[in-house]
Order: sequence, then C-alpha cells, then structure tokens
Amino acid sequence: MATKEGMEVLDLTKLGIQQLTQIKQQLDQELSVFNDSLTTLKMAQGKFRDSNESLEKITPSTEGKSIMVPLTGSMYIPGRIADGKTVIIDIGTGYYIQKDVDGAKDYFKRKVTFVTEQMEKISTMGLEKNKLREAVMDVMEMHAQAQLSAQKQQASKS
Repeated sequence: MATKEGMEVLDLTKLGIQQLTQIKQQLDQELSVFNDSLTTLKMAQGKFRDSNESLEKITPSTEGKSIMVPLTGSMYIPGRIADGKTVIIDIGTGYYIQKDVDGAKDYFKRKVTFVTEQMEKISTMGLEKNKLREAVMDVMEMHAQAQLSAQKQQASKS
C-alpha cells in the first residue's frame, strides 16, 4: 500500500471479490447515512427559512392582533401578539431565548448559512464516496469478466 498525503492508497485490483463486496457494502451504508443527513439538514434549513419569513410579518403595528400559535406541526391555538418588538425563539433542546425581531432574523439567517455549509460539506464527502463506490464496482466487474473469460477458455479446452 502506498501513501498519499497522509492517506493510504489501496490498489483495488489486488483485492478479491469478497473484500471488494465488503468495501462496496460499507460505502453503500455510508452513502445512506449521508443521504439521511442531507434530508434532515434540508428539513432544518426549510424550518429556519420559514421562521425567518414569519418574522417579516411581525412589526410593532401587529401588536394585539390575533394569530394562530403552533403547538406542534399540526396543532394550533389562537393567540394574540403581545409585543411586536420582541419574539421568543426556540434554539433547540427545549431552550428558548427572547430577542428583538432584527436579532431573531439575524439568528435564523446565520442558522440557514450554517446548515447550508454543512450540507455542502456532506455533499462533497458523498460525491467522493460515490466515486470510490463506482471504482470498486468497476473492479468487481473486471474480476467477473476475467472469471467468465477463464471459464470460457476452460470450456473450449474440454
């Protein structure tokens, strides 16, 4: 095995079909985890964007107006806007903070940026894993072709 920039480089052509199958299965699992992570991050990104858009509707002039307050994704209760200058935002794991509307908009904008950056990192890693998976599959196909060719030669000699 050669090393390249601190990483081991493995010659896939020297591995057996069983080892290649194990590597492919591992890569398939990793790609599945990446896809699940991307889906979760995309949902979070959408929620942060929706929250930011909702803040656009909160102004001092909306104070005292009726709204529907979400308790869950599908359950709402009637409420009134008590203060059009500040909001309470969920920052995760049961913690809430009070911020002025502009501060809350900035918070959600930063969260969207952070989640987008994480999605880009995971996408890049996923592309690299997918390239490696394709290379493993190509070598597996080469092994299968060589085995088939050897069987044909054996059959023609008989």
